[in-house]
Amino acid sequence: MKNQKERTGKRPFTSGRSGSKPPRKETFRRESPQSSGIIFGVLPVTEALRARSRRIEKILVAEGGGEKRIADAVELARDAGIHFQKVPREQLNRIAGPGANHQGIIAQVSAADYADSEEVLERVAQEENPLVLVLDGVEDPRNLGAILRVAECAGVKAVFLPEHRAVGLTETVVKTSAGATEYVETAKVKNLNRLIEQLKEMNIWVVGASGDAETEYSDWDWSRPTAVVMGSEGNGLHRLVAENCDTLVRIPMRGKINSLNVSVATGILLFEVVRQRTAKK
Repeated sequence: MKNQKERTGKRPFTSGRSGSKPPRKETFRRESPQSSGIIFGVLPVTEALRARSRRIEKILVAEGGGEKRIADAVELARDAGIHFQKVPREQLNRIAGPGANHQGIIAQVSAADYADSEEVLERVAQEENPLVLVLDGVEDPRNLGAILRVAECAGVKAVFLPEHRAVGLTETVVKTSAGATEYVETAKVKNLNRLIEQLKEMNIWVVGASGDAETEYSDWDWSRPTAVVMGSEGNGLHRLVAENCDTLVRIPMRGKINSLNVSVATGILLFEVVRQRTAKK
């Protein structure tokens, strides 16, 4: 557990008719069983990558797929900085759905736009008493949607997500958020630890949630500029992320279950911020 740090001054912000041909399956776009937008088939995925007209989250490629066209699509993804992953063909079958001719490649597409992280930080720096939220690897889309909803209701100015090993703005997230994605700026960052350092340079206190923390969340002074950091559903905060936080706080458990759903825990912390700031006014 880290001691509270003293900071002074403002740090610089360093149908077809009979006989007609059936439609080509490879141009089909649908909502997957996981309710995230997808594009499948070599040609549609390649064209989407070339046009960059869609916000592609990730490329999934069948293991053992050595076709040159797939390799070319992967190279386009690499050039665009889009994460790609090799998965069993059975997984692609499940995502694309029964009878879909995915041809060994699927692109997962976000259902909402992301904000530019550096531009968001510039806007946060102009806030008198900002409140931002950092999510360290939330993987369930319904959890993320619920978190964005509560964040908007609590007046959070920005939400930051890691680029990898976390859910993005899928259709399920957008639906679960009940419209919050239209109001809360959500940005992806490559390195959460670098983001934490930037927030500190802006004189923003970085407070992580951990069940092992000594300080109870209600004992912390949330009236100051604050970034709340929440961990993943299963593992909580990554070690380095926890170490880089200014302090860690916990929500006391009174029952036999020793943890809360991450969206519930986020709501408790954010509305403690609201409570304290309202009382201080």
